[in-house]
Parts: sequence; C-alpha cells; structure tokens
Amino acid sequence: MASPDLFPNVSFSHVSAPAAAGTSTEVTGGATAVFGRDASTGAPRLSLVWSGETQAKHTLEIDLSDAQIFKLGPTEWLCVSGESEAKDGVEEHILNGFMLTLNSLRQKSYSRAIKVVLRTEAESKAFYLAFQQWKHRVISGKAGEPLENGLIIGSKSKFDTKIEASSAKMYFHYYGQLLHQQNMLQDFVRTGTYYAAVMENRSDFEGRVVVDVGAGSGILSLFAAQAGARHVYAVEASEMAEHAQRLISGNPSLGQRITVIKGKVEEVELPEKADILISEPMGTLLVNERMLESYVIARDRFLVPGGKMFPTTGRIHMAPFSDEYLYVEMANKALFWQQHNFFGVDLTPLHGSAFQGYFSQPVVDAFDPRLLVSPPTFHTLDFTTMKEEELYEIDIPLNFVASVGTRVHGLACWFDVLFNGSTVQRWLTTAPGSPTTHWYQLRCILSQPLYVMAGQEITGRLHLVAHSAQSYTIYLTMSGWAFSISFVISFFPSIALEADGSCSFGYFLEAKMWGEGAEQGGILQTSTAKLELKEPYYRLSQPQPYVMQQDQQQQQLPSLQPQSPLWDYHYGQD
Repeated sequence: MASPDLFPNVSFSHVSAPAAAGTSTEVTGGATAVFGRDASTGAPRLSLVWSGETQAKHTLEIDLSDAQIFKLGPTEWLCVSGESEAKDGVEEHILNGFMLTLNSLRQKSYSRAIKVVLRTEAESKAFYLAFQQWKHRVISGKAGEPLENGLIIGSKSKFDTKIEASSAKMYFHYYGQLLHQQNMLQDFVRTGTYYAAVMENRSDFEGRVVVDVGAGSGILSLFAAQAGARHVYAVEASEMAEHAQRLISGNPSLGQRITVIKGKVEEVELPEKADILISEPMGTLLVNERMLESYVIARDRFLVPGGKMFPTTGRIHMAPFSDEYLYVEMANKALFWQQHNFFGVDLTPLHGSAFQGYFSQPVVDAFDPRLLVSPPTFHTLDFTTMKEEELYEIDIPLNFVASVGTRVHGLACWFDVLFNGSTVQRWLTTAPGSPTTHWYQLRCILSQPLYVMAGQEITGRLHLVAHSAQSYTIYLTMSGWAFSISFVISFFPSIALEADGSCSFGYFLEAKMWGEGAEQGGILQTSTAKLELKEPYYRLSQPQPYVMQQDQQQQQLPSLQPQSPLWDYHYGQD
C-alpha cells in the first residue's frame, strides 16, 4: 500500500478540449505522485516525478491552492489547475470524456488539466483523500504527526454563514480538549448504549462504509471497525482530530480501516458514499449546539439512498412540574438586589431585572420524576427524513391534564434517541428516574407559577428559535384555570319526623358561588418565559428527596413572588 503522501507507479497525461475530439495525448507511466509543500512559499502542491529517456528526473508541479479534482473512473482522476476568471455565461469543456460545466455569473477556467491513473481502487481513494487533505492543509495521515488547522476557503460554507466565528472558535476549542472528551466517555450510559447499539447490529456495519460525523476522540469509529466496517471516515473539525489519529493508530488492527479527516462535514469531500452514518450530535434539550443540522447535512452529502443513521430518531419529552424548593432557590438569587443600603446605595431599582434574569436561565440538573404534575408528551425529530431548515425553528404545542392540585412552576424537558438497527432497536434515554447521563434533564421555570386542580387542562407552547451562537432562544407559554370565586354559606333550619313519631330539629347547609370563572371552574391564567438555552444554570444535583405537596406549600415565601397568589376566598354568612 502506498504512503498517504506518496504514490508510486502512476500514469498521467495532459488533457485538453481537443483531446476529447480525437486528439491523442502522450501518456507518461511509471511516475511517482508526491504531496508536499513548496520550499519557498509553503503552499501545498502535488508533484509528478518521472524519469525521461536519458534517465534525467522530470517534475510536473500542480499548485493545490487553486486546483480541483474530479473522478473519471474507479482509478482515474482529473486534476485541473491554473484558475482564472472567465466571461459571463456557460462554459463547457469536454475533458477526455468528462464534462466540466461552469454555470455562474463569474465563471472559472483552468489553464491545465492532468489525468492521473492509480494502480488500484484502494490507492485511488487514498490519493483523493490526500489531495483534499493537502489542499485544505488538513492532516498528513501519518500516525502521531502534528495536524494543521484548515485554511478558510474563499466561499463560506453553510456552517460559516449560520454560525458566528467567535462561537465556533470556542466550540471547537472546548471539544478539542481531552478532559471534555473524557467526561463524555465516562458517561457509561451514553458510551455503553452506543457500543451495544453497534455490536448488536453487526449486520448493519459488516463490510460497509461508515462516516463518523463529529468523531471527537474517534471512539465511535473504533466501535464501527470492531463491528466489521470495511472502512470508516472519521470527520472531526476540532484539534481533537490529532488525538483521534493517535488513538486510532495505537489500535492498528482497527485503525488500518479508519481514516481521520480534519474538517467540517459541510466542507470536506469523501472519495465514496457511506452506507451508514454514526454520530453523537445531541446537546442539552437534544438540539443545543446545533450539531443536528450538521448531522442532517452529512446525510444529504454522504449517505447512499436508504442508508442507515445511528441514531435514527430523536424525541423531546415535556411535562409540567412542581418544585417549591427550586422556585425559592431561584428567587433567592435576586435577594441581593433588595438591599436598600449597600454601602449607601439603594439596589432595589434593579431587583425586578435581576429576578427576571435568573428566571431566564434553564436549570440543568437531575430531578425526582414524582415532581411531574402530569404524564409527559413528546415531539419527534426523524433524522432520516427531516430537512435541515426544520431545525431553525421548532414549535411544539403543549397540552396536559394535571394529575394533582398544586402550583406548576414550569416545564421539565428531556430527550431520548433511537438506534433503529436491523437486528435490535435500542434507545438512549435521559429521562428522570433513569440512570443519570452527562446531559441530565432541563427545566424551564416560570417566574409566576400557575395554580391548577386535579383534572384541569394545562395548555401552552414551547417555541425554540435557533441563533448564530449555536443554540436556541426558548419561548415558553403555559396556561391553566385558577379560581377567584366568592362563596356564601347559608344555614337553614330543618325539622325531621322520626320513625317513632317524635320530631328532631337541625340545620342544613347550602353553599352558593359566583364571580368570574364560576361556571367554567375558574379564571384563565397565563404565564410566559423567555430563556437562553446557551446560558443555563448548571445545578447538576442528584435527584432531590421527594416532598409531599403539603410540605412543599409550607416552604413558600410569598414575599419573594412578584405578584400575590391568585387564590382569593371571600366568605359570607346569612
């Protein structure tokens, strides 16, 4: 097998438009294709070196910075270079049977086209990968050799047009550190479920081409190789690609079937289509970090029709919850701003803003499922069919029936994903009450709780809007019926005739009620919240001891609430 940067015994020929019309071109055989850098400029280049009739060495240099590559056959590639701007309109070149169509207002033409023929299909694929990797200064492919950052391509990729550069820099820096990869690897629910899903469905991987989208440490690529994948392309945009290369090289029995590619899935090119995609694209609330969009883009770019995706489907689960302790904890954070004499300064003008600010943070922690007020509902995302644009804005209607009478403090959320294998279907869940994962669960707290009775309907809307900082703004609305009713209790005398003929005297009670909502059972109350998914409050506690509702009610601190309770009884007597 050839070196990743050197390919011996290749054939090449100069190709031009007249050649396709019947003009012959001279084929040079026995050449060596070498990828490297220009000694003076450091620019990436492809050198074709061969011996002439006098045994003198000849070299043909191709500058990769303005070169493109096109596949002509299983072992044949067309390298075009010498880019220049052409006139408006459509320009077509027939290059040795290959039509290159350039259709845009600013066309590009190429002064030179070289046809390169490799010895085997394996070398052909390796040649293509080397071309792409050197062109974008991605990786050298040599075990343990330092990796270089990719160059910014002239035209922005889809990722770059959606995501702020500062956010992307911090994101890739975070996932380029081994301590964060360790945190995910040590989530044995996560890692163990992925391993089981792959190994229990070996038939989906054996002899197949796999693309690992956002490979990180490369662990999922190694799982796929263990399951018998013919080849795995591990695509990773952060500096973790260097660590992944070393880890994979350190497991040579598996690593020989894995190629690490440093770059974004929106930008890199692969020499062949994938039979199956594997990825761990889930963030908090499933969608945080917006990697699901890259997963869907990878599907559209690399997956063969009917190919499999691991995971296949994701679901966001939601249910209203009641947690007086959490509500008071969040409200207490703003007590600092209730000071009237902080070194002679009255801080109270900022209390309202601080109060709302703390309630704009989703809470990430593990909680007792008995805090849920009703059975949950869920929203499904089918990764195999959904469009990327569907993830830009997610609108979920809410409809629940309260199981108990209590105060509703907000909406609890978690997610699960399905690995729909041909042999075994396996779920990875982050639900409360299940073994805790590094995702925990997420709760959106209402600054003004709702009061509900058992059997009452709770409606609303969960609206997620993506933004360029790789996250979402959450708009939550919840509504329910509350009581604000006046009572009149009347006592009427009553005389009853007993069986023995005697009379007994007593009273019977009649209660009447009126007021707004008396006929409907209460008045409609609505509470809203705007939260930033990117800026949660990481409470990260284990599930709190469950407290009976009456005990929780005793913990209320009414003075912390921005409004008085809606319960308002008026008693009267005739």
